Amino acid sequence: MRIQFVAESFLPLMNGVTNSILRVADHYAATGHDLSIIAPKQRGAQKFWKASNGRKIRIRHVSSIPLAGYTSVRIATTNVAQLKRRILDFDPDVIHLASPAVLGRTAGIAAHKLDIPTVAVYQTDVPGYTAKYGMALLEHTAWQVLRDLHNRADLTLAPSTATLKQLDDHGFQRLNLWRRGVDFSNFSPDLANPKLRAKLTGDDPDQRIVIYIGRLAPEKQVEDLKIIHDMPNVKLIVVGDGPEKSTLRKLMPNAYFPGFKSGKELGELLATADLFIHPGELETFCQTIQEAMASGLPAIAPRAGGPVDLITPGHTGWLYTPGDLNQLRDYAYDLLFDDTKRAYFGHAAQDSVRKRSWPVLAEQLMGYYHQAIEHRSYRGSDSATKGHSITSEF
Repeated sequence: MRIQFVAESFLPLMNGVTNSILRVADHYAATGHDLSIIAPKQRGAQKFWKASNGRKIRIRHVSSIPLAGYTSVRIATTNVAQLKRRILDFDPDVIHLASPAVLGRTAGIAAHKLDIPTVAVYQTDVPGYTAKYGMALLEHTAWQVLRDLHNRADLTLAPSTATLKQLDDHGFQRLNLWRRGVDFSNFSPDLANPKLRAKLTGDDPDQRIVIYIGRLAPEKQVEDLKIIHDMPNVKLIVVGDGPEKSTLRKLMPNAYFPGFKSGKELGELLATADLFIHPGELETFCQTIQEAMASGLPAIAPRAGGPVDLITPGHTGWLYTPGDLNQLRDYAYDLLFDDTKRAYFGHAAQDSVRKRSWPVLAEQLMGYYHQAIEHRSYRGSDSATKGHSITSEF
């Protein structure tokens, strides 16, 4: 199959959108499919991306401008006519819109005009972000724009049951559930490093390590971790980068901020820690929770969005009431200073994600591509244009 990815963000910027594309594209490159990627142009971007089997995948960049206040994020400024030419140059069987917003909307219109099937993958709670960035008045408009964008696609994939319901409630059509996979070569308890642990804890056996991984931005609510930072005998590690970094370092001076990490270096940090906490309430999935679980860590998160699917309270971690930071602290204490319980939760967490490899999830996605192609063939019938179903068993 010829698959055209349209990415709202891509390398060298690494985030959940980029990671998902890289993982499924790597599998498709290894299994004989033809691939192309369209993404906003940015400094340091390469013309090709090399898959693990050595195949070079062409990246077609389009003009862009930096997002105000977050310059590492680029906003595409291309138009429909330009995108039509780029799409026709590759002549895909299906177009994968990754977290579509500005570029995705333009690509969706171009695909509709070209009568090419599209699968839109919903990954970012843009309407929810408006309040976090002081633009709450735009929430209704954001929902309207996203609904129109996604309903033009042949299929929209949501990463969690909470997001699926949210989209359904806002009038999104043709919905299905598609979660994310785990790279088990990079995330495993086997990567735990005793020397690294001794360095992080000052070689104090009574110290426990809490780790957070993600962007250091308002929507992640990393400041809520201050209640953990102040706990005795706890070392907090905050992995990532973003516009809030300097503010957070002042707020939590005893925390360790190693910056952005990836691959085995990130996996080593996770496997060496004792507990993973993600305080963000706007996560459509929360891939880092899944990676922490694969590393043998129990996880704590708010009872909101994607984490509700990932964490089984009292078994693989805890879900606290959003905003109740005292409950967060109590749950953290419960696991940090009960070694037997923490070990049990950690083993259960690892078991819960064992079947979620990226090749398995990529093959499920391939099934959705075929479903979109079939829908495009029968788009005139009522049954092919409305409703949603949940088919994922992972």
